[in-house]
Amino acid sequence: MTETTHRPDPVHVLLADGRTAGIRPARPGDHDDVLRFYDGMSGANLRLRFFAAGRRSGRQAADRVARTGREGYRALLAYHEDTLIGIAEYERLATPAVAEISLAVADDFHHHGVGTLLLEHLVHAARRDGVTTFTAEALAENAEVLKVFADLGLHTTRRLEGTEVRCTIALESDETYLSAVDERARTADTASMVPLLRPRSVVVVGAGRNPGSVGRAVLKNLRRAGFTGRLMAVHPQVRAIEHVPCHPSVAALPEVPELAVLALPAAAVADAAEECGAAGVRAMVVLSAGLDAGQGAALLAACRRHGIRLVGPNCLGIATTEETVRLDATFAAHRPLPGSAGVAVQSGGVGIALLGGLSRLGIGVSTFVSLGDKYDVSGNDLLQWWESDGTTDLALLHLESFGNPRAFSRTARRVARKMPVLTVDAGRSEAGRRAAASHTAAAATPTVTRQALFAQAGITATRSVRELLDTAALMHTQPLPAGTRVAVVSNAGGAAVITADACVDAGLTVPELPADLVADLRAVLPAGASAANPVDATAAAGDGALRACVDRLTRHGAVDAVLVTLVPTALAEATGDDPARALTRRGLEPRPVAAVLLDQPDSVRLLHSAGGDVPAYADPRSAARALAHAADRSRWLAQPAGTVPEPGGTDPGAARAVVDAYLGEHPDGGWLDPGRCAALLDAYGIPQQPWEWATTEDEAVAAAERLAPAGAGRVALKAHWPGLLHKSEQGAVLLDLTGHGEVRAAYRDLAARFGDVLTGVVVQPMAPRGLELVAGAVQDDVFGPLVLFGLGGTSTELLADHAARLAPLTDRDVQELITTPRCAPLLFGYRGAGPVDLEGLEQLLHRLSALAGDLPQLAEVDLNPVLAEADADAVTALDARIRVRPRRDPDPYLRRLR
Repeated sequence: MTETTHRPDPVHVLLADGRTAGIRPARPGDHDDVLRFYDGMSGANLRLRFFAAGRRSGRQAADRVARTGREGYRALLAYHEDTLIGIAEYERLATPAVAEISLAVADDFHHHGVGTLLLEHLVHAARRDGVTTFTAEALAENAEVLKVFADLGLHTTRRLEGTEVRCTIALESDETYLSAVDERARTADTASMVPLLRPRSVVVVGAGRNPGSVGRAVLKNLRRAGFTGRLMAVHPQVRAIEHVPCHPSVAALPEVPELAVLALPAAAVADAAEECGAAGVRAMVVLSAGLDAGQGAALLAACRRHGIRLVGPNCLGIATTEETVRLDATFAAHRPLPGSAGVAVQSGGVGIALLGGLSRLGIGVSTFVSLGDKYDVSGNDLLQWWESDGTTDLALLHLESFGNPRAFSRTARRVARKMPVLTVDAGRSEAGRRAAASHTAAAATPTVTRQALFAQAGITATRSVRELLDTAALMHTQPLPAGTRVAVVSNAGGAAVITADACVDAGLTVPELPADLVADLRAVLPAGASAANPVDATAAAGDGALRACVDRLTRHGAVDAVLVTLVPTALAEATGDDPARALTRRGLEPRPVAAVLLDQPDSVRLLHSAGGDVPAYADPRSAARALAHAADRSRWLAQPAGTVPEPGGTDPGAARAVVDAYLGEHPDGGWLDPGRCAALLDAYGIPQQPWEWATTEDEAVAAAERLAPAGAGRVALKAHWPGLLHKSEQGAVLLDLTGHGEVRAAYRDLAARFGDVLTGVVVQPMAPRGLELVAGAVQDDVFGPLVLFGLGGTSTELLADHAARLAPLTDRDVQELITTPRCAPLLFGYRGAGPVDLEGLEQLLHRLSALAGDLPQLAEVDLNPVLAEADADAVTALDARIRVRPRRDPDPYLRRLR
């Protein structure tokens, strides 16, 4: 392929100041760019780079970079727009796993993160090439590059040799490195969002004269909100729209706007984006819908070429209520109230519904972003912005797809420690997934995978916009409950029972109250009231009695929350009492209080008082679900974040060799034979039942004799052929065989029934009695490896008693995998049986997680059954099925824009 036809596309990245750069491998045609790069470098920096100030070293470096394709050599170049701004290289030494690196950054791009980004990408490439260690030499006075090496987050050692320092960098990634990458990403991402969410100037391109045009609606909203910066518009024929001066083109504007809002026909969007980029615009919101694949690609290419952050296309717009900005660049009918809730949605319709619901509740918004087709700016960007904007304390998301779920999960875990992160679990049904895919052109993801992501990241996942608003109302106004114990109070016995049932259905408990608390309640409630839980205060209870009752419950440690259900009564109307007044907070209650007002027309509203607000629901089920979500968040926060242990005794290289050899023979992938399955499990120390392979009845008899000598036990024969999945259903497993005669007869039976399709049999000794479990992993194209665990055996699919978590598994993830399935009590000892080997089970799951994470080619791993013996230190995989496919998994934590 010629140089003109092969031009590697750059990976776009964010510099520390929010500008965009591109990183790509060097190619032969880069010689002149590299020469200009070094010719433009100051003498001082040339000396630091080459240990000499002459220009000859630069020419030699240009020659070296241009000779690409050499074994053991790699060079990466960083460009800002069309200018080369950095070079990173490595060359293997005599030891293949060790490579020497060099780094150079243009003079005017120092301290912008160029060198660090190049090294991160060089580390990623080196790991794929089998390099485990970098070495580098630097002058002792070159403090800047030494700091870059030290701050990478990788284990680095230094040795001073005269005037030079020799650095050794181990490329093994761990949590320290990932955390350092996270922090650098957050800094760069937040800087890049400033022109978008805190712009000093805005232009609307496509503001029409028609009062019903989208562009004009946006311009009107910007004016009404009182945007604090300079507002401009582009129209080729009009001098002013909505009292805003118009100019014939972006190039004719009196100043370069930081943010451009495009409301144009689809065919005109890419050209307008190019014009904005050429002028120096830093951020763009594209409201236009209907872009075809070519138009969309041209839009994104223009934004990447000029370093523009992009929201949309096909979106409602963005809004920021900060007093210093007051930006409403949407075409929504009503602008959001100012406040502290961050809102990000993909669907404009959902955005309008959420904003309307929040406004009715009186909950204000800090930032609203309609992501639309999400070409660039995503939920991950918004979470990082809210984390550091100094205003947001509640995050609301409605995302139909995830571009990089593993990076999103790391960000969400961090942000959820600071504020509640709520989402609607969209696309649970097949129809929902089809709708999501048509809107975002993203692949549908299984419900279980999304739920695993939400559970691990501490995201509160609701099932509808209404439930999202119900939960937001509670979390925005009330402290979190410490647990699931709820006291139900009502002025009507029937309503109390319905509410208690709703609590139990939501996973909450309605416990008996201790005697001292019951006595206190009886002292303040009218005669005839029941102080059990639920508390029936009767219709005779006025607001004073109810207030005293609620006060005692919230201050006693017997319950974690109080839910008050009230119905209108004639008695209250006659006395002028308003029982709802008992619910107004005085800012002293240490436990959450919520209400159910069965006669209110709104599904949820806030009861206001000087001490704080109380959420009131029309339906007990809504209140109970909101409390359950709050209790789940409290439980998540109370647990440590967890760490990913490194299981010892693993051999990833041997495992990769097994997979590579199979794919060399079967380029399209397929199911591994028993020998290769066993080799993979052995490489990761996953215990297996002993077995032997046999292709004749004599071999089967000999294997049985070795595995279970005469009189010492029984054996099983398992037929095998490529693609055989459910052995039991096809009668391909014969059990409890003893003696040569039974083994021969069993082999002949399998050979007769399956004929030429049979490739052989697996012979195993019969396993002892124990609990049959299943452990497996599935490689999701979007979310990465997902580890499943639960009840196994032949009834696995029928009972569907499983839990799932995304790899890599932390120790906390493994504990939740083991304790979440309904069969969990059997693991800890049940009805006289002792507990199984829990430590061995945890180790198996960690090793399975490492196996799936290290080998993205593993499409499916199914260990079923896994035998866990009671009162024994034994967890053993009795059968394994593994399918591989050709695939290289990109590093999900490598910094890059989509």
